Amino acid sequence: MSDKLRVESADMPAGGWGSVKEVTSILLHEHVPLKDSRLLLKQNKTDGYACVSCAWAKPANPHPFEFCESGAKATAWETTSKTIGADFFERHTVTELESWSDHALEDQGRLTVPLRWDAASDRYRPIDWETAFREIGAALRACEREHVVFYSSGRASLETSYMYQLFARMYGNNNLPDSSNMCHESTSVGLQKSIGVAVGTVELNDFQHTDCIFFFGQNVGVNSPRMLHQLQEARRRGVQVITFNPLRERGLVSFTNPQSPLEMLAGQETAISTQYHQLKPGGDTAALMGLCKAVLARDDEARAPGAQRVLDMPFLQEHTHGFDAFEGALRACAWHDIEAASGLSRAALESAADVYCRSAAVMGVYGMGLTQHRHGVQNVTMLVNFLLMRGNIGKPGAGVCPVRGHSNVQGQRTVGITEKPELAPLDRLKEQYGFEPPRKPGMNTVEACEAILAGKVPAFIGLGGNFVRAVPDTVRMEAAWRELPLTVQVSTKLNRNHVIHGKASYILPCLGRIEIDRQRGIPQAVTVEDSTACMHGSRGMAEPAAATLLSEPAIVAGLAKATLAPNPKVDWDAWVADYARIRDAIEATYPAIFRDFNRRMWTPGGFRKPLGAAARVWNTPSKRAEFSVPQSLEADPDSDSRDPAALRLFTVRSDGQFNTTIYSHDDRFRGVYGSRKVLFMARSEMDRLHLADGDEVELATAVSADAPRHVRGLRVVAYDVPPGTVAGYYPECNPLIPLWHHALESKVPAAKSIDVLVRRVALH
Repeated sequence: MSDKLRVESADMPAGGWGSVKEVTSILLHEHVPLKDSRLLLKQNKTDGYACVSCAWAKPANPHPFEFCESGAKATAWETTSKTIGADFFERHTVTELESWSDHALEDQGRLTVPLRWDAASDRYRPIDWETAFREIGAALRACEREHVVFYSSGRASLETSYMYQLFARMYGNNNLPDSSNMCHESTSVGLQKSIGVAVGTVELNDFQHTDCIFFFGQNVGVNSPRMLHQLQEARRRGVQVITFNPLRERGLVSFTNPQSPLEMLAGQETAISTQYHQLKPGGDTAALMGLCKAVLARDDEARAPGAQRVLDMPFLQEHTHGFDAFEGALRACAWHDIEAASGLSRAALESAADVYCRSAAVMGVYGMGLTQHRHGVQNVTMLVNFLLMRGNIGKPGAGVCPVRGHSNVQGQRTVGITEKPELAPLDRLKEQYGFEPPRKPGMNTVEACEAILAGKVPAFIGLGGNFVRAVPDTVRMEAAWRELPLTVQVSTKLNRNHVIHGKASYILPCLGRIEIDRQRGIPQAVTVEDSTACMHGSRGMAEPAAATLLSEPAIVAGLAKATLAPNPKVDWDAWVADYARIRDAIEATYPAIFRDFNRRMWTPGGFRKPLGAAARVWNTPSKRAEFSVPQSLEADPDSDSRDPAALRLFTVRSDGQFNTTIYSHDDRFRGVYGSRKVLFMARSEMDRLHLADGDEVELATAVSADAPRHVRGLRVVAYDVPPGTVAGYYPECNPLIPLWHHALESKVPAAKSIDVLVRRVALH
């Protein structure tokens, strides 16, 4: 066993004393002063700041402590007392920093001065803001504009995002990929096709009216822990929670509310899932086909004696299209095929379907376990099929609920961050700002990576994030990244995207959302959109990490002014001086969504954008909700190598991370401490391969025809994973995911299912 790796039994509930310990530990580790730790009392409050971690909904009547362990970690990470000055880069070359872990890089603290890479010394050197903008602007003006990429990570505010998309389009392209391309673009495509909106229909109040919740491929305990409050309250009302997930995640097993003294002192736990089905990775379409087939069978049984139908026939007849074709596919689909593809028995699926049939209002909650597959869009439309059969969209307590990651990734799309010109109000922008917007489709994340590999991208601007670490095919991408003529990163902390850099590279350090953003001495506020399509105001509460930092709007404005020709209809300086003017501009571009924006931004619980499907108004070609017939029961048919020695890999996040941000190398929910270089395997597979706990192995992608792909130095950990599968951490396993292995229609990297070969590393 590695000296760093320690494995323990993990059967604790989500929340509880473990959560309290984790929050206390990170506040101490980040040297967060007592006065700043009190900021947590303002997190997700109407008069406070929106969490910089996940995008879960902010209630109108919040708990006294409306933050979770993950949110507290994100706040501590941003308000840390640790800072990086110019002296740091005098001590470390960039080549040296390449060998540091993701955690070690970010753990150095906040970036405080703008930096430019110096090739002669291999160090980042300080540069003043005016010079940085001037040099970047000159380089961008000299580029072939069609191929410059403007990426955004999902944390920037609505105001910044609106300015950024306008900058890109005035520059001359629609190359606006964002983190949505890597996670929920399958949602945007699938839901738009099925119900006419690209986002979920569930709002927070629906949790009070539901009587059944189905979970698919979502780890609530790590990715959206505040939802556990709604789940706990629902379970106390007797709501059934039925989970389909390859791993038994602690947050979907049991929860101890750390805000309840009684629960904490007595060690009380609330059981979350009433049924837990560990399906195969990629078996979601098959499982949903089985559920739908069982519902249809129950309807057949009810029809025979003339009893009340199980299917909601009035809803189906008035509001849907295509059910007959879907019914035919269900009747033709054999149970043995469903069982083989899902990894679940017919009895298990029928048991879950029986609960569904007895329930009046059902919600379908899901995460990237549905979306990050070759047939990720199909997975989403299959969940919609399931809900439509009993009219479970567009009524209280029912609907589809994709759980988004980054705190404003959904909102960025709402204000124009999209590579798809048909989704942006280009004619309105033309009228508003007097320029001709580009009409050619831009590059999404996969297409941007393809262009980088082909040497076609002259410049990459990153508004937050850690792009080179987040994307698949890491080894090939890092090699190509070094050939980029220009990389510019707007960041709060050091990450791998800075040490793997272009030939000319700039780091532009920005204020964080939690910090007070003063423009001409006046504190500004920003807005974000949560997973339930509600808009919220957010006020920074902490003093900035350094006086040298600029806000994201100021940085975008600085880049735009240095790059673009003056436009009398766009006063970048006025926008930066008063963010209310940016919101006025957003309202003018999107009047139906942002009516009275400045007045409504402080509405308790947020104000919601119009969603036709939530009111059973379907913005589809047929003007009805659309049933879809699946192409295949296998979500990843071309990831199957047909090699009998291959195992199916799926990637997971740990308790100690948020996306590519690694807070620690520990994962208490899985009992893994000190290392993320692990491979979770079933004991039966370990025995078959003659492996023991702690053995070192390497993984090789079994379906790579274009290039070899490996990850070395992993340690085997026995774990309860489905037969024939293994699990490893994201982003450490990204080198194994070929860039071509992405979702059809949405191009989301299919990181949840790829065949790999496990090779034992001989000891010397």
